[in-house]
Amino acid sequence: MGALHGNLRDWPENALILFRYLTREVLLTMSAVAGILLLVIMGSRFIRYFANAAEGDFPVTILGNLMLFHLPGFMELVLPLAFFLGILLAYGQLYMNSEITVMVACGISPLKLLNITLLPSMVVAVLVGICSIWLTPWGSMLTEEIIQEQRSRLDTSVLTPGRFQEFGEGRTAYISGFSRDGKKMEDVFVHELGNRGENVPNYVTRADQGYQEVRDETGSRFLVLESGDRFGVTPGEHRAEHLSFERYIMRLGLSGDRRELDAMEYQNTAALWQNGGPAAMAQWQWRVGLPLMVFVLGLMAQPLSRVNPRQGRFAKLLPAVFLYVAYLSLLLAAIDAIGSGALPAALGVWPIHGAFLTLGLVLLWHSQRRGMR
Repeated sequence: MGALHGNLRDWPENALILFRYLTREVLLTMSAVAGILLLVIMGSRFIRYFANAAEGDFPVTILGNLMLFHLPGFMELVLPLAFFLGILLAYGQLYMNSEITVMVACGISPLKLLNITLLPSMVVAVLVGICSIWLTPWGSMLTEEIIQEQRSRLDTSVLTPGRFQEFGEGRTAYISGFSRDGKKMEDVFVHELGNRGENVPNYVTRADQGYQEVRDETGSRFLVLESGDRFGVTPGEHRAEHLSFERYIMRLGLSGDRRELDAMEYQNTAALWQNGGPAAMAQWQWRVGLPLMVFVLGLMAQPLSRVNPRQGRFAKLLPAVFLYVAYLSLLLAAIDAIGSGALPAALGVWPIHGAFLTLGLVLLWHSQRRGMR
């Protein structure tokens, strides 16, 4: 800031110094806020996935991939809020240190300050757009595919010795351990639950050893059990079936069994536009509207950052957060209304963006009128 006290006739050089200074302050503050928010959100999601892995839904080794594929979805929500708070805190600190007074003496108006803020706004908007339009749908699709694949098959790497674990279709398995080569399970217990309310027996199968086998020609997966017994009991009947076997094969399913992923959140953005349905247009407007949200928040944050040094730079932080929550809540409500057909897709979320854009312009005009004294 010391260079601004120099010769005012050398304005281009001073403007460049000012631009670098303000951009660095905003981006550093935004990075710190984004890091904290990502740590909280990703930590919560990691704990949930870790609990699922502990229950045997999928192996712990895929946790890293799941978190990586979820990162774009976190970023598209965290970056707009972090940028909004970054401007509030960075410019609020400038007011606290009376650096705004120096800028006013050098002829810096709110409009010129807005021009300086536009470039970091564009950078953040591009990052948010890349995440919301391309990376988030791709990452969501890969995440769901991995989870479904792990839940649809019995993989010996998923089973934990000494625990009862579900592996789909009403089956529960228990093993005491693995053989020395790790290829066979020992002391295998499998419980198959019949449909409730129907006269269908429940089966309990016990075997000394077992392993998984995949038939390449059909893609079918089987659990092969050796040296055991199989019991069947029908609810309400006083009798049971008993079968002793040397080798028993239990069909688990197809290796390629997978629920069709046709939800709108997994579709690419171009396919949503071509679809044209209410749910597709709601998802499309959400993805496209997030980069626009960055510019609107940046426009509102600049006049809201003006604080009295006696109040502290956090004086307007709580009202600004409430304003952001209202903005995001209205967008989500509009997206739900569009998806259900209650709100025309042609009208969409654009009135909400327009209303907050108008609010930002009014705040900026009011700040320009009062000056930056």
